Parts: sequence; structure tokens; C-alpha cells
Amino acid sequence: MEPIFFEPIFKERIWGGTALKEVFGYDIPFDNIGECWGISAHANGMTTVKYGRYKGKTLEELWKKNKDLFGGINGQIFPLMVKILDANQDLSVQVHPDDDCAQIKGTGKLGKTECWYIINCKKNSEIVYGHNATTREEFIRLVEEKKYNELFRRVKIKPGDFFYIPSGTVHALCKGGLVLEIQQNSDITYRIYDYDREEADGKKRELHIKDAIEVIKIPHLDIDYNMLVEEKKNIIVTTFIKTPFFHVHKWDVREKATILNESPFSLVSVIEGRGKIVHKNITYTIKKGDHFLLPAGFRHFTIIGKCELIVSHV
Repeated sequence: MEPIFFEPIFKERIWGGTALKEVFGYDIPFDNIGECWGISAHANGMTTVKYGRYKGKTLEELWKKNKDLFGGINGQIFPLMVKILDANQDLSVQVHPDDDCAQIKGTGKLGKTECWYIINCKKNSEIVYGHNATTREEFIRLVEEKKYNELFRRVKIKPGDFFYIPSGTVHALCKGGLVLEIQQNSDITYRIYDYDREEADGKKRELHIKDAIEVIKIPHLDIDYNMLVEEKKNIIVTTFIKTPFFHVHKWDVREKATILNESPFSLVSVIEGRGKIVHKNITYTIKKGDHFLLPAGFRHFTIIGKCELIVSHV
């Protein structure tokens, strides 16, 4: 068993910029790249293995043909996606359906619950998180009257913040944020408001008000979760959240740390620094911007160096 490194996929977005190149050193193809899909088995962007025995294979192929890598977890669809988002401009205010709604509407087998770790942001940056309507009728009225400042809740953010965004939650990343996103393996988005922006052809971007109204949770409820911080020898392990969809942690490594990883498999993104993973006397180099899978059986290992990693698993 060895770490499986993936080649990221870059997505042009109307709100994208160049931070993925400036911060992570990625060789982005355009100056409006909004998303790096670091680990994905979605039809809209399949990440492939960079090197090693599985070089060139997609994550979906591994999931279907090499179940031993994932601890024998069942399911036709690989459950998670890992992205980095560069909000050079405000994203649309949007909402995602849950699994049941996605299946009823025929838009996919999975809905989209997600979470954000704020890697970096400008001073006084914020996100849209939730809304102020108490009834569906009030929500519709405020949209029709375009009273968006009255409707949408805004929250200040800073580097290191974590936000859980379950399906049905109104949300938007705003200008200046660089965010690592962990989500269900889904690409379904219903736009509620998009600042009247136009595509290259001069047409305003499509909104999905009817679909959005059907799935939004009204009234908005903040989710309580207990973040756990454990200081161990040369490592701080922060557990942000544990849900039926994903568990998310941060490993803040200093010098040399021993890890016991008990999850069936783990998805890892290096957001700062560099180092080495040593497993059964074999050394693997890791650096900022890497995205990789720790397969089942990769349980007891050492990380040497100074680095910060975001780790997720089911």
C-alpha cells in the first residue's frame, strides 16, 4: 500500500482568478480559474493518478475495480470530492438539494452537503450563510422584491475558520476567499441570485428559483458541532466535524509525528509546507498543493517536516 497522488483538474469560472497559481504554484491554463478539483470521481471531472502502480487510472476506476483500497466500503458512487475554490469575485448565492430531492428530480443519485475550510482571505471578507426569512412565502416575497440585503445573512470570515453547509443551506463564498471544500460527490447547484452577471454571450446567467425554493430549509437553523483539538507530540489534530457524509480533520505537523489512521481510507490535501511520509521504511515526499489518497491498510506511519494537511473520510 502506498499513497495515491492525483492530478488536479482546473475549472474556469466567471468569478475565478489566479490565486491557485500564486498560492499553490499550480500551472493553471487561464487567468479565471475558480476551482481546482483535487480529488474527484465525478463525470464532470475525473482526477487521474499521477504516478505509481495505478498511474493514469481514474479515481472512479479504482473505486469500481480495486475495492481493497477503500476498506471494502460498498456503493456504486465514490462518496466524496475535494476542491480548492478561488473567489476572485463573489460567487452566486445558491443552495443544494439533499439525496432524496436529487433523486426525485433526476439530477443525480447524491445531493450535496459540503464544508469549507478558509485557507486565506482578505481583511473583512465574508460569506453568505443562511437567510432571515421565517416562512417560504416571506422568502419568495423578498426574492421577488429583490431585497437581497434583507434576506441573506452575511458572516465575517478569517483564515482557519470552518463552516459546515448541509444541503438546503443558502450560501455563497464572497470576493477574496480561498477555500478548501469537501463535499458529497455531486455537482448540483441551484442559483438564487447572481448579481445580474452576464456570460460571454451577453445573456444573464441562469437562475433556478423554483428548484431552490423547494429545497431551502426555512427557517434557517445554525448547526452546532463540537470542534475537538488534541495536542500530541509534534502534531495538533483538529477534528472539525463528524457527520454521516464525512469526517474532517486538520493535521498540523511539526518536525516528526507518528500517526495512527483508523479510517477505511483518507483523502488528504496539503495546504501548507512540505514533508515526508514514512511507511514501512519507504519514504514519500509531500508538498503544498498535493492531493492524495491514503488507502486501507495505510494505518501506522510517520510524517516528517512542517506541514498542514486537511484530511477527510467517510
